[in-house]
Amino acid sequence: MVSRRTFLASTVGAPALLSSSTPAKRPNIVLCVSDDQGYGDLSIHGNPNLRTPNIDRIADEGAEFTQFLVNPVCSPTRASLMTGRYYYRTGVVDTYLGRSMMHHDEITIAETLRTSGYHTGIFGKWHLGDHYPLRPTEQGFEEALIHEGGGIAQPSDPPEGNNYFNPKLMHNGKREQRNGYCTDIFFDGALDFITKNKDHAFFAYIATNAPHVPLQVADTYVEPFRKQGLDETTAKTYGMIANLDENVGRLLMHLKKQGLEENTIAIFMSDNGPTPARFNCGMRGIKGTVYEGGLRVPFFVRWPSVIKTGLKIDKLAAHIDVFPTLVQATGAIRPSARPVAAQIDGKSLCPLIYDSNSAWPDRTLFFQWHRGERAELYNNCAARAQRYKLVNGKELYDLQTDPAESHDISAAQPERVASMRAEYEAWFKDVSATRNFEPPLIFLGTLFENPVMLTRQDWRGPKASWSDDGFGHWEVDVKNSGAYECSLLFPAAASGGTASLSLGSAQGEVPIPAGATSVKIALPRVKHGPSRLEASLTFPGKAPVGPHYVRVLHPSS
Repeated sequence: MVSRRTFLASTVGAPALLSSSTPAKRPNIVLCVSDDQGYGDLSIHGNPNLRTPNIDRIADEGAEFTQFLVNPVCSPTRASLMTGRYYYRTGVVDTYLGRSMMHHDEITIAETLRTSGYHTGIFGKWHLGDHYPLRPTEQGFEEALIHEGGGIAQPSDPPEGNNYFNPKLMHNGKREQRNGYCTDIFFDGALDFITKNKDHAFFAYIATNAPHVPLQVADTYVEPFRKQGLDETTAKTYGMIANLDENVGRLLMHLKKQGLEENTIAIFMSDNGPTPARFNCGMRGIKGTVYEGGLRVPFFVRWPSVIKTGLKIDKLAAHIDVFPTLVQATGAIRPSARPVAAQIDGKSLCPLIYDSNSAWPDRTLFFQWHRGERAELYNNCAARAQRYKLVNGKELYDLQTDPAESHDISAAQPERVASMRAEYEAWFKDVSATRNFEPPLIFLGTLFENPVMLTRQDWRGPKASWSDDGFGHWEVDVKNSGAYECSLLFPAAASGGTASLSLGSAQGEVPIPAGATSVKIALPRVKHGPSRLEASLTFPGKAPVGPHYVRVLHPSS
Protein backbone atom coordinates (compact mmCIF):
# COMPACT_ATOMS: atom_id res chain seq x y z
CA MET A 1 0.00 0.00 0.00
CA VAL A 2 1.32 3.45 -0.91
CA SER A 3 1.43 5.69 2.18
CA ARG A 4 -0.86 8.71 1.88
CA ARG A 5 -0.24 10.32 5.25
CA THR A 6 2.31 11.37 7.79
CA PHE A 7 1.87 10.01 11.28
CA LEU A 8 1.39 11.71 14.61
CA ALA A 9 2.83 10.06 17.72
CA SER A 10 -0.21 10.37 19.96
CA THR A 11 -2.62 7.88 21.45
CA VAL A 12 -6.22 7.88 22.54
CA GLY A 13 -5.69 7.14 26.23
CA ALA A 14 -3.83 3.83 26.42
CA PRO A 15 -4.65 2.08 29.72
CA ALA A 16 -1.95 1.74 32.35
CA LEU A 17 -1.97 -2.07 32.25
CA LEU A 18 -0.89 -2.09 28.60
CA SER A 19 2.19 -0.65 26.96
CA SER A 20 2.74 -0.08 23.25
CA SER A 21 6.46 -0.67 23.90
CA THR A 22 5.85 -4.29 24.92
CA PRO A 23 4.36 -5.96 21.81
CA ALA A 24 4.06 -9.38 23.47
CA LYS A 25 1.47 -7.98 25.86
CA ARG A 26 -0.66 -6.23 23.28
CA PRO A 27 -3.97 -8.00 22.84
CA ASN A 28 -4.97 -9.60 19.59
CA ILE A 29 -8.37 -8.58 18.22
CA VAL A 30 -11.04 -10.59 16.44
CA LEU A 31 -14.06 -8.52 15.42
CA CYS A 32 -17.01 -10.59 14.13
CA VAL A 33 -19.88 -8.70 12.50
CA SER A 34 -22.90 -10.53 11.09
CA ASP A 35 -25.29 -9.10 8.51
CA ASP A 36 -29.00 -8.45 9.26
CA GLN A 37 -28.94 -10.50 12.46
CA GLY A 38 -31.31 -9.00 15.01
CA TYR A 39 -30.93 -8.70 18.76
CA GLY A 40 -33.44 -11.54 19.16
CA ASP A 41 -31.64 -13.95 16.82
CA LEU A 42 -29.71 -15.52 19.70
CA SER A 43 -30.64 -18.04 22.37
CA ILE A 44 -29.04 -15.85 25.04
CA HIS A 45 -31.77 -13.30 24.30
CA GLY A 46 -34.59 -15.78 24.63
CA ASN A 47 -35.15 -16.94 21.07
CA PRO A 48 -37.56 -19.88 21.42
CA ASN A 49 -36.42 -21.70 18.26
CA LEU A 50 -32.72 -20.99 17.74
CA ARG A 51 -29.74 -22.22 19.78
CA THR A 52 -26.48 -20.24 19.51
CA PRO A 53 -24.23 -21.68 22.24
CA ASN A 54 -20.93 -20.48 20.78
CA ILE A 55 -21.94 -16.87 20.18
CA ASP A 56 -23.58 -16.87 23.62
CA ARG A 57 -20.25 -18.00 25.13
CA ILE A 58 -18.62 -14.71 24.16
CA ALA A 59 -21.15 -12.90 26.36
CA ASP A 60 -21.19 -15.53 29.13
CA GLU A 61 -17.39 -15.53 29.38
CA GLY A 62 -17.00 -11.77 28.94
CA ALA A 63 -19.12 -8.64 28.83
CA GLU A 64 -22.45 -7.89 27.19
CA PHE A 65 -23.44 -4.32 26.38
CA THR A 66 -27.21 -4.54 26.62
CA GLN A 67 -27.88 -1.08 25.15
CA PHE A 68 -25.65 -1.11 22.08
CA LEU A 69 -26.92 0.67 18.97
CA VAL A 70 -25.93 0.87 15.31
CA ASN A 71 -27.35 2.47 12.20
CA PRO A 72 -30.50 0.83 10.77
CA VAL A 73 -28.65 -0.30 7.60
CA CYS A 74 -25.26 -1.82 6.99
CA SER A 75 -22.83 0.48 5.12
CA PRO A 76 -23.30 3.40 7.51
CA THR A 77 -22.71 1.08 10.47
CA ARG A 78 -19.53 -0.27 8.90
CA ALA A 79 -18.18 3.20 8.14
CA SER A 80 -18.67 4.17 11.80
CA LEU A 81 -17.08 0.93 13.02
CA MET A 82 -13.99 1.49 10.89
CA THR A 83 -13.52 5.18 11.74
CA GLY A 84 -15.18 5.99 15.10
CA ARG A 85 -17.05 8.74 13.25
CA TYR A 86 -20.63 9.33 12.25
CA TYR A 87 -21.06 7.86 8.76
CA TYR A 88 -22.31 11.15 7.24
CA ARG A 89 -18.81 12.53 7.80
CA THR A 90 -17.24 9.73 5.74
CA GLY A 91 -19.21 9.95 2.49
CA VAL A 92 -21.40 6.95 3.32
CA VAL A 93 -25.13 7.76 3.35
CA ASP A 94 -26.78 4.59 2.05
CA THR A 95 -26.11 1.02 0.92
CA TYR A 96 -26.00 1.29 -2.89
CA LEU A 97 -26.05 3.55 -5.99
CA GLY A 98 -22.70 5.11 -5.16
CA ARG A 99 -23.71 6.09 -1.65
CA SER A 100 -21.87 3.30 0.17
CA MET A 101 -18.35 4.41 -0.74
CA MET A 102 -16.12 5.87 1.99
CA HIS A 103 -13.66 8.68 1.24
CA HIS A 104 -10.16 7.26 0.96
CA ASP A 105 -8.66 9.80 3.37
CA GLU A 106 -10.68 8.49 6.31
CA ILE A 107 -8.53 6.88 9.03
CA THR A 108 -9.63 3.30 9.73
CA ILE A 109 -9.00 1.12 12.75
CA ALA A 110 -7.03 -1.20 10.43
CA GLU A 111 -4.69 1.64 9.43
CA THR A 112 -4.31 2.69 13.04
CA LEU A 113 -3.44 -0.80 14.24
CA ARG A 114 -1.21 -1.54 11.28
CA THR A 115 0.89 1.58 11.79
CA SER A 116 1.18 0.49 15.42
CA GLY A 117 2.68 -2.86 14.46
CA TYR A 118 -0.38 -5.11 14.09
CA HIS A 119 -0.98 -7.50 11.22
CA THR A 120 -4.44 -6.86 9.78
CA GLY A 121 -6.90 -8.99 7.82
CA ILE A 122 -10.51 -8.74 6.62
CA PHE A 123 -12.63 -11.75 5.72
CA GLY A 124 -16.11 -11.27 4.22
CA LYS A 125 -17.96 -8.00 3.76
CA TRP A 126 -16.32 -4.60 3.31
CA HIS A 127 -19.11 -2.61 1.57
CA LEU A 128 -17.25 0.71 1.65
CA GLY A 129 -15.94 0.77 -1.92
CA ASP A 130 -14.89 -1.82 -4.52
CA HIS A 131 -12.28 0.21 -6.38
CA TYR A 132 -8.95 1.89 -5.80
CA PRO A 133 -8.37 3.81 -3.54
CA LEU A 134 -11.44 2.75 -1.54
CA ARG A 135 -10.74 -0.95 -1.12
CA PRO A 136 -9.71 -2.51 2.21
CA THR A 137 -6.19 -3.08 0.89
CA GLU A 138 -5.84 0.70 0.62
CA GLN A 139 -7.51 1.24 3.98
CA GLY A 140 -5.10 -0.63 6.21
CA PHE A 141 -5.72 -4.34 5.61
CA GLU A 142 -2.73 -6.45 4.58
CA GLU A 143 -4.86 -9.52 3.92
CA ALA A 144 -8.29 -9.19 2.29
CA LEU A 145 -10.60 -12.03 1.28
CA ILE A 146 -13.91 -10.39 0.48
CA HIS A 147 -16.97 -10.31 -1.73
CA GLU A 148 -17.70 -7.07 -3.55
CA GLY A 149 -20.50 -4.55 -3.07
CA GLY A 150 -23.10 -5.14 -0.41
CA GLY A 151 -23.34 -8.89 -0.81
CA ILE A 152 -23.06 -11.92 -3.03
CA ALA A 153 -25.74 -12.10 -5.78
CA GLN A 154 -25.85 -8.33 -6.24
CA PRO A 155 -24.85 -6.09 -9.20
CA SER A 156 -21.27 -5.94 -7.93
CA ASP A 157 -20.90 -9.65 -8.79
CA PRO A 158 -18.71 -10.58 -11.76
CA PRO A 159 -20.67 -10.68 -15.05
CA GLU A 160 -21.02 -14.46 -14.93
CA GLY A 161 -22.81 -14.23 -11.56
CA ASN A 162 -22.06 -15.51 -8.08
CA ASN A 163 -23.41 -17.75 -5.34
CA TYR A 164 -23.03 -18.38 -1.61
CA PHE A 165 -21.69 -21.82 -2.56
CA ASN A 166 -18.31 -21.94 -4.33
CA PRO A 167 -18.23 -18.14 -4.56
CA LYS A 168 -15.94 -15.96 -6.63
CA LEU A 169 -14.16 -13.72 -4.13
CA MET A 170 -11.56 -10.96 -4.23
CA HIS A 171 -8.29 -11.96 -2.59
CA ASN A 172 -5.90 -9.05 -2.22
CA GLY A 173 -7.32 -7.39 -5.34
CA LYS A 174 -7.53 -10.49 -7.53
CA ARG A 175 -10.64 -12.56 -8.19
CA GLU A 176 -10.45 -16.21 -7.14
CA GLN A 177 -12.90 -19.08 -7.21
CA ARG A 178 -13.22 -20.71 -3.76
CA ASN A 179 -14.85 -24.03 -2.91
CA GLY A 180 -17.35 -24.36 -0.10
CA TYR A 181 -19.93 -22.22 1.66
CA CYS A 182 -19.14 -18.51 1.98
CA THR A 183 -19.32 -18.27 5.79
CA ASP A 184 -17.10 -21.34 6.17
CA ILE A 185 -14.64 -19.88 3.65
CA PHE A 186 -14.40 -16.54 5.46
CA PHE A 187 -13.74 -18.24 8.79
CA ASP A 188 -11.22 -20.59 7.16
CA GLY A 189 -9.37 -17.54 5.86
CA ALA A 190 -9.44 -15.90 9.27
CA LEU A 191 -8.21 -19.02 11.05
CA ASP A 192 -5.31 -19.36 8.61
CA PHE A 193 -4.46 -15.70 9.15
CA ILE A 194 -4.50 -16.19 12.93
CA THR A 195 -2.23 -19.22 12.69
CA LYS A 196 0.29 -17.36 10.53
CA ASN A 197 0.34 -14.43 12.94
CA LYS A 198 0.06 -16.22 16.28
CA ASP A 199 3.47 -14.90 17.38
CA HIS A 200 2.60 -11.32 16.46
CA ALA A 201 -0.24 -8.98 17.42
CA PHE A 202 -3.07 -9.22 14.89
CA PHE A 203 -6.48 -7.75 14.02
CA ALA A 204 -8.88 -10.11 12.23
CA TYR A 205 -12.13 -8.55 10.98
CA ILE A 206 -14.63 -11.31 10.13
CA ALA A 207 -17.68 -9.72 8.53
CA THR A 208 -20.09 -12.31 7.20
CA ASN A 209 -22.78 -11.70 4.58
CA ALA A 210 -24.97 -14.16 6.52
CA PRO A 211 -27.82 -14.09 7.29
CA HIS A 212 -28.44 -11.44 4.59
CA VAL A 213 -30.57 -12.36 1.57
CA PRO A 214 -30.48 -14.29 -0.67
CA LEU A 215 -31.10 -16.98 1.93
CA GLN A 216 -28.71 -19.64 0.65
CA VAL A 217 -27.52 -22.35 3.02
CA ALA A 218 -27.31 -26.14 3.01
CA ASP A 219 -30.67 -27.79 3.59
CA THR A 220 -29.30 -29.71 6.57
CA TYR A 221 -29.23 -26.41 8.49
CA VAL A 222 -32.75 -25.44 7.43
CA GLU A 223 -34.64 -28.68 8.05
CA PRO A 224 -34.59 -28.55 11.89
CA PHE A 225 -36.40 -25.20 11.78
CA ARG A 226 -38.94 -26.40 9.23
CA LYS A 227 -39.75 -29.21 11.61
CA GLN A 228 -40.53 -26.60 14.27
CA GLY A 229 -43.21 -25.22 11.96
CA LEU A 230 -41.38 -22.01 11.03
CA ASP A 231 -41.99 -20.32 7.69
CA GLU A 232 -39.37 -20.89 4.99
CA THR A 233 -37.81 -17.42 5.28
CA THR A 234 -37.29 -17.69 9.03
CA ALA A 235 -36.14 -21.32 8.76
CA LYS A 236 -33.45 -20.40 6.22
CA THR A 237 -32.38 -17.34 8.21
CA TYR A 238 -32.00 -19.41 11.36
CA GLY A 239 -30.16 -22.08 9.37
CA MET A 240 -27.62 -19.48 8.27
CA ILE A 241 -27.22 -18.29 11.86
CA ALA A 242 -26.77 -21.88 13.06
CA ASN A 243 -23.93 -22.26 10.57
CA LEU A 244 -22.48 -18.95 11.73
CA ASP A 245 -22.61 -20.14 15.34
CA GLU A 246 -20.71 -23.30 14.40
CA ASN A 247 -18.01 -21.16 12.82
CA VAL A 248 -17.77 -18.96 15.92
CA GLY A 249 -17.24 -22.19 17.85
CA ARG A 250 -14.43 -23.13 15.48
CA LEU A 251 -12.88 -19.70 16.02
CA LEU A 252 -12.96 -19.95 19.82
CA MET A 253 -11.50 -23.45 19.74
CA HIS A 254 -8.76 -22.32 17.36
CA LEU A 255 -7.76 -19.45 19.64
CA LYS A 256 -7.51 -21.91 22.53
CA LYS A 257 -5.45 -24.43 20.56
CA GLN A 258 -3.05 -21.71 19.42
CA GLY A 259 -2.58 -20.49 22.98
CA LEU A 260 -4.14 -17.13 22.12
CA GLU A 261 -7.36 -17.30 24.11
CA GLU A 262 -6.35 -15.32 27.20
CA ASN A 263 -5.03 -12.23 25.45
CA THR A 264 -7.40 -11.99 22.49
CA ILE A 265 -10.25 -9.50 22.46
CA ALA A 266 -13.12 -11.31 20.71
CA ILE A 267 -16.10 -9.14 19.78
CA PHE A 268 -19.38 -10.29 18.29
CA MET A 269 -22.03 -7.91 16.97
CA SER A 270 -24.45 -7.31 14.11
CA ASP A 271 -24.76 -4.39 11.70
CA ASN A 272 -28.48 -3.58 12.08
CA GLY A 273 -31.83 -5.05 13.06
CA PRO A 274 -33.52 -8.03 11.38
CA THR A 275 -35.46 -8.22 8.15
CA PRO A 276 -38.17 -9.33 7.71
CA ALA A 277 -39.93 -9.15 11.09
CA ARG A 278 -39.39 -12.14 13.40
CA PHE A 279 -38.77 -12.72 17.10
CA ASN A 280 -36.91 -9.67 18.43
CA CYS A 281 -37.57 -9.47 22.18
CA GLY A 282 -40.68 -7.35 21.77
CA MET A 283 -38.84 -4.39 20.29
CA ARG A 284 -40.59 -2.17 17.78
CA GLY A 285 -39.30 -1.91 14.22
CA ILE A 286 -36.95 -3.83 11.92
CA LYS A 287 -33.99 -3.05 9.69
CA GLY A 288 -34.33 0.38 8.10
CA THR A 289 -36.31 1.89 10.97
CA VAL A 290 -34.95 4.01 13.80
CA TYR A 291 -37.01 2.29 16.47
CA GLU A 292 -35.09 0.00 18.82
CA GLY A 293 -35.74 -3.07 16.66
CA GLY A 294 -33.78 -1.48 13.83
CA LEU A 295 -30.95 -0.05 15.95
CA ARG A 296 -30.30 -2.28 18.96
CA VAL A 297 -28.00 -5.24 18.31
CA PRO A 298 -25.95 -7.74 20.31
CA PHE A 299 -22.50 -6.55 21.36
CA PHE A 300 -20.38 -9.06 23.27
CA VAL A 301 -16.72 -8.66 24.29
CA ARG A 302 -14.57 -11.53 25.57
CA TRP A 303 -11.03 -10.89 26.88
CA PRO A 304 -10.26 -13.57 29.49
CA SER A 305 -7.14 -11.96 30.92
CA VAL A 306 -8.96 -8.67 31.60
CA ILE A 307 -12.77 -8.96 31.61
CA LYS A 308 -14.75 -10.65 34.36
CA THR A 309 -17.13 -13.35 33.16
CA GLY A 310 -20.82 -12.64 32.83
CA LEU A 311 -20.48 -8.87 33.00
CA LYS A 312 -23.66 -6.98 32.02
CA ILE A 313 -23.24 -3.33 31.08
CA ASP A 314 -26.41 -1.31 30.53
CA LYS A 315 -24.78 2.02 29.64
CA LEU A 316 -25.61 3.41 26.19
CA ALA A 317 -22.96 2.53 23.59
CA ALA A 318 -22.77 2.49 19.81
CA HIS A 319 -20.85 1.69 16.64
CA ILE A 320 -18.80 4.91 16.87
CA ASP A 321 -17.33 3.67 20.17
CA VAL A 322 -15.58 0.58 18.77
CA PHE A 323 -12.66 2.47 17.19
CA PRO A 324 -11.67 4.46 20.31
CA THR A 325 -12.20 1.37 22.48
CA LEU A 326 -9.76 -0.71 20.45
CA VAL A 327 -7.27 2.15 20.27
CA GLN A 328 -7.27 2.47 24.05
CA ALA A 329 -7.18 -1.29 24.67
CA THR A 330 -4.14 -1.72 22.42
CA GLY A 331 -2.29 1.52 23.09
CA ALA A 332 -2.28 2.10 19.34
CA ILE A 333 -1.20 5.34 17.67
CA ARG A 334 -3.79 6.94 15.40
CA PRO A 335 -2.30 8.37 12.19
CA SER A 336 -2.73 12.08 11.67
CA ALA A 337 -5.45 13.23 9.32
CA ARG A 338 -6.54 16.21 7.29
CA PRO A 339 -8.94 18.36 9.34
CA VAL A 340 -11.93 16.95 7.45
CA ALA A 341 -11.19 13.48 8.87
CA ALA A 342 -9.71 14.40 12.25
CA GLN A 343 -12.73 14.33 14.57
CA ILE A 344 -13.61 11.18 16.50
CA ASP A 345 -17.26 11.04 17.59
CA GLY A 346 -17.14 7.88 19.67
CA LYS A 347 -16.01 7.27 23.23
CA SER A 348 -13.84 4.45 24.53
CA LEU A 349 -15.78 1.79 26.41
CA CYS A 350 -12.66 0.58 28.22
CA PRO A 351 -13.53 2.28 31.52
CA LEU A 352 -16.77 0.28 31.64
CA ILE A 353 -15.00 -2.91 30.63
CA TYR A 354 -12.36 -2.50 33.32
CA ASP A 355 -14.90 -1.38 35.94
CA SER A 356 -18.61 -1.51 35.16
CA ASN A 357 -19.25 0.93 38.03
CA SER A 358 -17.14 3.65 36.41
CA ALA A 359 -18.74 7.07 36.11
CA TRP A 360 -20.41 7.31 32.72
CA PRO A 361 -22.16 10.63 32.01
CA ASP A 362 -25.29 10.46 29.91
CA ARG A 363 -24.94 11.49 26.29
CA THR A 364 -27.20 11.73 23.25
CA LEU A 365 -26.40 9.67 20.17
CA PHE A 366 -27.90 10.12 16.71
CA PHE A 367 -29.12 7.72 14.04
CA GLN A 368 -30.63 8.36 10.63
CA TRP A 369 -31.16 6.70 7.28
CA HIS A 370 -33.16 7.15 4.12
CA ARG A 371 -32.63 6.77 0.39
CA GLY A 372 -31.06 9.69 -1.41
CA GLU A 373 -27.82 11.50 -2.19
CA ARG A 374 -27.94 13.76 0.87
CA ALA A 375 -29.24 13.66 4.40
CA GLU A 376 -32.58 15.37 4.99
CA LEU A 377 -33.49 17.03 8.28
CA TYR A 378 -35.88 14.91 10.39
CA ASN A 379 -36.22 12.15 7.77
CA ASN A 380 -36.22 8.79 9.61
CA CYS A 381 -34.00 9.92 12.48
CA ALA A 382 -33.58 9.32 16.20
CA ALA A 383 -31.87 11.13 19.05
CA ARG A 384 -31.15 8.57 21.77
CA ALA A 385 -30.08 9.20 25.37
CA GLN A 386 -29.81 6.55 28.08
CA ARG A 387 -33.46 6.84 29.09
CA TYR A 388 -35.25 9.00 26.53
CA LYS A 389 -35.50 8.79 22.78
CA LEU A 390 -36.84 11.26 20.23
CA VAL A 391 -37.99 9.79 16.91
CA ASN A 392 -38.37 11.98 13.82
CA GLY A 393 -38.29 15.08 15.98
CA LYS A 394 -41.78 14.54 17.38
CA GLU A 395 -42.25 11.16 19.11
CA LEU A 396 -40.77 10.93 22.61
CA TYR A 397 -40.36 7.63 24.46
CA ASP A 398 -39.23 6.76 27.97
CA LEU A 399 -37.33 3.53 27.33
CA GLN A 400 -37.00 2.82 31.03
CA THR A 401 -40.75 2.38 31.46
CA ASP A 402 -41.65 1.71 27.81
CA PRO A 403 -38.95 -0.33 26.06
CA ALA A 404 -41.44 -1.29 23.33
CA GLU A 405 -41.82 2.38 22.31
CA SER A 406 -45.60 2.11 22.43
CA HIS A 407 -46.51 5.29 24.34
CA ASP A 408 -45.55 8.66 22.89
CA ILE A 409 -45.07 11.10 25.80
CA SER A 410 -44.10 14.16 23.75
CA ALA A 411 -47.23 16.10 24.72
CA ALA A 412 -46.40 15.68 28.41
CA GLN A 413 -42.74 16.73 28.08
CA PRO A 414 -42.47 19.56 25.51
CA GLU A 415 -39.29 20.94 27.10
CA ARG A 416 -37.47 17.65 26.65
CA VAL A 417 -38.67 17.42 23.06
CA ALA A 418 -37.39 20.91 22.36
CA SER A 419 -34.03 20.16 24.00
CA MET A 420 -33.49 16.94 22.06
CA ARG A 421 -34.59 18.59 18.81
CA ALA A 422 -31.96 21.25 19.36
CA GLU A 423 -29.30 18.60 19.98
CA TYR A 424 -30.30 16.72 16.84
CA GLU A 425 -30.33 19.85 14.68
CA ALA A 426 -26.87 20.85 15.90
CA TRP A 427 -25.59 17.34 15.13
CA PHE A 428 -27.20 17.34 11.69
CA LYS A 429 -25.65 20.69 10.80
CA ASP A 430 -22.24 19.55 12.02
CA VAL A 431 -22.04 16.19 10.23
CA SER A 432 -23.59 17.56 7.04
CA ALA A 433 -20.98 20.30 6.85
CA THR A 434 -18.02 17.92 7.21
CA ARG A 435 -17.87 17.10 3.49
CA ASN A 436 -21.15 18.58 2.26
CA PHE A 437 -21.95 15.06 0.93
CA GLU A 438 -19.43 15.31 -1.89
CA PRO A 439 -19.20 11.84 -3.46
CA PRO A 440 -16.04 9.74 -3.17
CA LEU A 441 -14.42 9.21 -6.57
CA ILE A 442 -13.31 6.01 -8.33
CA PHE A 443 -9.80 6.38 -9.76
CA LEU A 444 -9.21 5.44 -13.41
CA GLY A 445 -5.89 4.84 -15.12
CA THR A 446 -3.71 3.88 -12.15
CA LEU A 447 -1.13 1.15 -11.71
CA PHE A 448 -3.08 -0.16 -8.73
CA GLU A 449 -6.27 -1.14 -10.59
CA ASN A 450 -6.32 -1.39 -14.36
CA PRO A 451 -8.74 -2.18 -15.90
CA VAL A 452 -11.54 -0.95 -13.64
CA MET A 453 -14.87 -2.78 -13.85
CA LEU A 454 -17.63 -0.29 -13.01
CA THR A 455 -20.90 -1.81 -11.80
CA ARG A 456 -24.41 -0.68 -10.97
CA GLN A 457 -23.49 -0.87 -7.29
CA ASP A 458 -21.69 2.47 -7.63
CA TRP A 459 -23.50 4.43 -10.32
CA ARG A 460 -25.59 7.47 -9.44
CA GLY A 461 -28.38 9.62 -10.79
CA PRO A 462 -32.18 9.97 -10.56
CA LYS A 463 -32.80 7.02 -12.89
CA ALA A 464 -30.03 4.79 -11.53
CA SER A 465 -31.28 1.43 -10.24
CA TRP A 466 -30.53 -2.27 -10.26
CA SER A 467 -33.34 -3.01 -12.74
CA ASP A 468 -32.73 -3.54 -16.47
CA ASP A 469 -34.19 -0.12 -17.33
CA GLY A 470 -31.81 1.73 -14.98
CA PHE A 471 -29.74 4.61 -16.31
CA GLY A 472 -26.96 6.27 -14.32
CA HIS A 473 -23.40 7.57 -14.28
CA TRP A 474 -20.18 7.09 -12.29
CA GLU A 475 -18.20 9.82 -10.54
CA VAL A 476 -14.54 9.18 -11.33
CA ASP A 477 -11.08 10.74 -11.19
CA VAL A 478 -8.92 10.21 -14.27
CA LYS A 479 -5.38 9.94 -12.92
CA ASN A 480 -3.66 9.65 -16.32
CA SER A 481 -4.80 11.42 -19.46
CA GLY A 482 -4.66 9.82 -22.89
CA ALA A 483 -6.37 6.96 -24.69
CA TYR A 484 -8.87 4.67 -22.94
CA GLU A 485 -10.66 1.54 -24.10
CA CYS A 486 -14.16 1.01 -22.67
CA SER A 487 -16.18 -2.20 -22.93
CA LEU A 488 -19.91 -2.06 -22.23
CA LEU A 489 -21.50 -5.32 -21.01
CA PHE A 490 -25.27 -5.93 -21.05
CA PRO A 491 -27.93 -8.62 -21.54
CA ALA A 492 -28.27 -9.93 -25.09
CA ALA A 493 -29.72 -7.22 -27.34
CA ALA A 494 -33.12 -8.18 -28.80
CA SER A 495 -32.48 -5.90 -31.79
CA GLY A 496 -29.82 -3.65 -33.20
CA GLY A 497 -29.16 -0.34 -31.50
CA THR A 498 -26.56 2.25 -30.57
CA ALA A 499 -24.12 2.45 -27.66
CA SER A 500 -22.60 5.74 -26.59
CA LEU A 501 -20.18 6.71 -23.85
CA SER A 502 -18.81 9.97 -22.48
CA LEU A 503 -15.93 10.47 -20.09
CA GLY A 504 -15.69 14.17 -19.41
CA SER A 505 -15.41 15.86 -22.81
CA ALA A 506 -14.37 12.64 -24.56
CA GLN A 507 -17.20 10.87 -26.38
CA GLY A 508 -17.68 7.80 -28.52
CA GLU A 509 -20.48 5.87 -30.23
CA VAL A 510 -20.75 2.45 -31.91
CA PRO A 511 -23.58 0.27 -33.28
CA ILE A 512 -24.97 -2.64 -31.23
CA PRO A 513 -25.59 -5.76 -33.36
CA ALA A 514 -28.70 -7.81 -32.58
CA GLY A 515 -27.84 -10.52 -30.05
CA ALA A 516 -24.69 -8.76 -28.84
CA THR A 517 -23.81 -8.77 -25.14
CA SER A 518 -20.93 -6.29 -25.30
CA VAL A 519 -19.38 -3.54 -27.42
CA LYS A 520 -16.11 -1.59 -27.26
CA ILE A 521 -15.74 2.15 -27.48
CA ALA A 522 -12.32 3.78 -27.85
CA LEU A 523 -11.72 7.24 -26.40
CA PRO A 524 -8.42 8.58 -27.80
CA ARG A 525 -8.19 11.79 -25.77
CA VAL A 526 -9.39 11.67 -22.16
CA LYS A 527 -8.41 14.56 -19.90
CA HIS A 528 -6.88 14.23 -16.46
CA GLY A 529 -8.94 15.06 -13.36
CA PRO A 530 -12.35 14.54 -11.73
CA SER A 531 -14.99 13.64 -14.28
CA ARG A 532 -18.23 11.81 -14.96
CA LEU A 533 -18.54 8.60 -16.97
CA GLU A 534 -21.92 7.92 -18.57
CA ALA A 535 -22.80 5.09 -20.93
CA SER A 536 -26.12 4.47 -22.69
CA LEU A 537 -27.76 1.82 -24.83
CA THR A 538 -30.48 2.96 -27.23
CA PHE A 539 -32.84 0.63 -29.08
CA PRO A 540 -35.66 1.55 -31.50
CA GLY A 541 -38.80 2.77 -29.75
CA LYS A 542 -37.30 2.55 -26.25
CA ALA A 543 -35.81 5.01 -23.76
CA PRO A 544 -32.04 4.82 -23.27
CA VAL A 545 -30.79 2.43 -20.57
CA GLY A 546 -27.40 1.85 -19.05
CA PRO A 547 -25.12 -1.17 -19.39
CA HIS A 548 -24.69 -3.56 -16.47
CA TYR A 549 -20.91 -3.08 -16.48
CA VAL A 550 -18.33 -0.77 -18.02
CA ARG A 551 -14.76 -2.06 -18.19
CA VAL A 552 -12.33 0.87 -18.40
CA LEU A 553 -8.76 0.17 -19.54
CA HIS A 554 -5.88 2.62 -19.81
CA PRO A 555 -3.42 0.70 -22.03
CA SER A 556 -0.42 2.75 -20.91
CA SER A 557 -0.88 2.11 -17.17
